[in-house]
Amino acid sequence: MKRRDFSVEYRFANRVDHLKPSVIREILKFTGMPGIVPFAAGNPAPEAFPVEEVTRISGKIFAETPIDALQYSISEGDPALRETMRGFMRGRYGAFREFDELIITAGAQQVMELTVKALCDEGDTLICENPSFIGSLNAFRSYKLNLVGIEMESDGISLEKLEQALKAHKNTKLIYLIPNFQNPSGLTMSGEKRKAVYELAKRYNTLILEDNPYGETRFAGEDIPPIKSLDEDGIVVYAGSFSKVLSPGLRVGYAVAPTEIIAKMTVCKQVSDVHTNIWAQKICGAFMTECDYDAHIQKIKGIYRRKAELMMSLMDRYLMPKITYNPVQGGLFIWARLPEGTDMLEFCRQAVQKKVAVVPGSAFLSDESAPCRNIRLNFSTPTDEQMTEGMEILGKMAAEI
Repeated sequence: MKRRDFSVEYRFANRVDHLKPSVIREILKFTGMPGIVPFAAGNPAPEAFPVEEVTRISGKIFAETPIDALQYSISEGDPALRETMRGFMRGRYGAFREFDELIITAGAQQVMELTVKALCDEGDTLICENPSFIGSLNAFRSYKLNLVGIEMESDGISLEKLEQALKAHKNTKLIYLIPNFQNPSGLTMSGEKRKAVYELAKRYNTLILEDNPYGETRFAGEDIPPIKSLDEDGIVVYAGSFSKVLSPGLRVGYAVAPTEIIAKMTVCKQVSDVHTNIWAQKICGAFMTECDYDAHIQKIKGIYRRKAELMMSLMDRYLMPKITYNPVQGGLFIWARLPEGTDMLEFCRQAVQKKVAVVPGSAFLSDESAPCRNIRLNFSTPTDEQMTEGMEILGKMAAEI
């Protein structure tokens, strides 16, 4: 192939010129290398996938209604799946009211992007937990929003500092929250705090974007209703997903929000990807109506309970007290803290050299340059053998700190 004999200076759009590749995605390149312990991944456990059911459903779709799965469809999503999910949100969470509507998206990540695209202008403030999910943070950054991170307490976001931020930033459009098994901290917001956050949002005339990809993975403790279940005023946009309960590869998520907001998100989606993969939507719809969804959820809870308990026991054995962590009752991640004075990024680099991939905690901060001593560890992806091997290696590193 002929090489160019001149240099071109590409001028990128202002909204993306400042964006950097996802740290997680870059580190994930290492997880596919032979011998690497994949603590940096975020994939559901392979044994949690209902392969037989999805195979049967796909066969039935292509035997009986193939054109419906292969043809264009409507932007709001497959009507049957939307009706199923309306009923699910009402029955499971009490979180779908007369003023609400639902749209099917390409994973919950698209809910974040469509929400800010529909509601926010450049320079508007978005308040988030600090730390928070890097995929959402990058979506917000791509629209040049002013990100204000609020530190976490053991039961969720700090109410005092949240109110201070709402007072200081009059142009706050959204409060972004992951109330259940927050990524990356693993923390869960208490029911009392959810009510208080809702009241603050109402008082300061801002909306809440509630991201709940992990709620169905709770394997210990009591369920806490989502913030959306409190929404009598139409101020909560709820993001749900099939990625952690069925398959992330299907890329099917959904948003529940007031009808007017869903209408604008639909227009935004039309110019983005027309509609979510209809074949994948039909698989999700059939799984919800033809399979024993609750039995499947109990199965994956059992898988994650065992894997999380194994990782925490290994951390107690090899890492404590040098490296501490937040115990978890669900989700896929454990948030670990290195000793004071440790160079966290150097620790991560050395870990990769020793064939253990972990994610630096700074990747999850609203200000990535802020001091951070945390790393995120995933327990759903590695095998038991990899988990044990990886913790032994990290333990030796910890002993040398």
